[in-house]
Amino acid sequence: QVQVVESGGGLVQPGGSLRLSCAASGSPLSIFAMGWHRQAPGKQRELVATLTSGGNTNYADSVKGRFTISRDNAENTVYLQMNSLKPEDTAVYYCNADFQRQVNLNIRYWGQGTQVTVSS
Repeated sequence: QVQVVESGGGLVQPGGSLRLSCAASGSPLSIFAMGWHRQAPGKQRELVATLTSGGNTNYADSVKGRFTISRDNAENTVYLQMNSLKPEDTAVYYCNADFQRQVNLNIRYWGQGTQVTVSS
């Protein structure tokens, strides 16, 4: 019974900060990567940031220099520190956990999403 649970969303003023958390559990398989996507009203879901078990990161151009993805080595947990938030960052943020089933075969699980609203 795999669970992916994110938290930390809310309302923040432009220029403010939020930190999102995501915990994955319930699988005997190792995690290949975890990350974040977001979906704003009327737009497609887009990549925000990813972090592999090897420590490689990837960011969308729109958030580089403002957002930082990190992990807790003691748990299957990933964080997204969001600074200098802009109204265009408003979206539902979804966490993903990619478990390695076989070499070159990963299974992706999604969280339910957490709302981030940036507004004055």
